[in-house]
Parts: sequence; structure tokens; C-alpha cells
Amino acid sequence: MKILVTGGAGFIGSNFVYYMLEKHPDYDIVCIDALTYAGNLSTLKTALENPKFKFVKGSIADRELVFELFENEKFDIVVNFAAESHVDRSIENPEIFLKTNILGTQVLMDACRKYGIQRYHQVSTDEVYGDLPLDRPDLFFTEETPIHTSSPYSASKASADLLVMAYHRTFGLPVTISRCSNNYGPYHFPEKLIPLMIANALNDKPLPVYGKGENVRDWLYVEDHCSAIDLIIHNGRVGEVYNIGGHNEMANIDVVKLVLKELGKSEELITYVTDRAGHDRRYAIDPTKIHSELGWLPATKFADGIKKTVQWYLDNKSWWEEIISGEYQNYYEKMYSNR
Repeated sequence: MKILVTGGAGFIGSNFVYYMLEKHPDYDIVCIDALTYAGNLSTLKTALENPKFKFVKGSIADRELVFELFENEKFDIVVNFAAESHVDRSIENPEIFLKTNILGTQVLMDACRKYGIQRYHQVSTDEVYGDLPLDRPDLFFTEETPIHTSSPYSASKASADLLVMAYHRTFGLPVTISRCSNNYGPYHFPEKLIPLMIANALNDKPLPVYGKGENVRDWLYVEDHCSAIDLIIHNGRVGEVYNIGGHNEMANIDVVKLVLKELGKSEELITYVTDRAGHDRRYAIDPTKIHSELGWLPATKFADGIKKTVQWYLDNKSWWEEIISGEYQNYYEKMYSNR
């Protein structure tokens, strides 16, 4: 089995690469990543030593490159993680999100149609559903929840989802989609909430929290997400959407306080800042479908996952310090300049 993992130098994609290399050591894994600001080749340093893994630098929106890759590699499965994903950045510059998240998805599926694959899997997000009220803890996102986006980022992901389903209905492309809640764990880019709080706290810098920190997210440990996708691409029903949630709802301010507690730092570091435009209030996923059909449940409780995550950042300071300094963007040249 040969799998193309797009966006594999990013947070969730890299964790999936490592998960699959360990879980399916007989599989060949090819990763394509444009190595934009959130792509970090040093994240894949250990994978690059594995003969079953290959890395290709490039954008999924580059039709010529993608088609040549499909021609040469003859993939069985494609898992598309490649996406611009930071909401704040999408508010500042929506265009790049549309190019990568929508047009890039189209290029991948056109290649899948031409060269044939067993499964195309689109990694989406619960943000396509919009948000839920804070005073209705009984409400959850299901696969039938209407799409109702709030930001250019979530709109681009929802557009891609609709395009994926259109290719299934029109061309018979064997597709699945997963929509996950907020991930956390190793290799999370430092501008995201949990790693940003860890890095700032370790440096005794202010911890910026939007509004009053009341926004609620359903946190999913990244390895649990990877196990769910593994099940979907092998056993999920073609043409179906699967929600992947962690059953770990937490207000942002409580997450920040938990990080500070784990690090033994004072809550006086917390600084409240002006809220984000269109900031979704609450995300909460009902993962009943994937549990009943595929037997998946999250294995990691948030209290355990946050301990493991904090410890990983303590043990891998050089990884995130290189990102904060910008040095990580030179890693590709270091690796490949003499090849």
C-alpha cells in the first residue's frame, strides 16, 4: 500500500506520518508539503531516516508537479492535510486560503481521477459548522449539522468539503471526509493556543487570551485523531462524513490556567486582549457515528494529554525555539542544498 500524505510537515500531518510508519511498517508513505510558514521539515527528521518514507517539496495547487507525482508513484490512498489553517491569518489575507484549501483540493482530486486511487480522504474541521451557544451544553455538532461558517478559513474548508462530495457524486470518486475538533500534542506550531501559552510561560512572557477566555473548544489529542483517520481510510464508508471529537470540552481560560499549573507558573502572566472578529463561542462534536460504525473512541483524557504535551515541549525546546526565531525555515536548504 502506498499513501500520499499532503501537508505532512505540519502539525497533524506529521503526527499522522509517524503514526502510520509505526502502525503499518509495510506501507510506503510519500509526503508533499509546500513548507510555508507552518510547515517544518525538521519535524520529519526521524521519518526521513526511514526507507519507507519519501518527502517532496511543493504545493498541492501546482497541477504539473502533482500530476507528475501521481504518474511516478501510483498511490493507493490520498490523505489531504494540506491547508492554510490559522483563523487570524485568514482574516488578514483570505486569498492564500482559497488557493490552497479549495483549488489545491481540486488539483488533488483531478489527479486521483486520472490515475486512480482506492480512497481520497479530506481532513476537514468542525469549524465548518459555525459555533454553538455557551448556554446550551446539550447541543453538539453531528454530521447532519448544516454548514455555517464564520471566517475565511472555515469557509474555505467548507468549500473544499462541498467540492469533495461533488466529485464523489459527479465522477464516482471514492471519498471520505473527517471533521475534527481542536487538536493538541507534539509538533503543534507555536502560534496556536496551547503551545503559545507553554512557550510564553516558560519565558515568563504575557499569555494573551482573547476576550474573557470564555470560548469553549473540544480538545482532541492528536494521536487519537490519527487513529481515527487510519480507521476511516481502511474501513469507512465511501461518500460519508465522520466527526472526530475528543469529549474534552474546556473554556480557553481554563486551558491556559491548566498549562500554568503544569509549569508551576503564576496566573498573573495572563493578559486579556481584544477579542477576535467573528470569534466562535463553542465547538462540541458528537462522535457517535464513528464510534458505532468503526468502534473508535478517544483514548486520551485531556488531563493526561496536556501533561504529555507540556512534557514534550519541555523535552524539545530546540524545536519550537527554532520556529520562534525563524531559523526552522532554513532547514530544507540545509538538508537538500548539497543533494
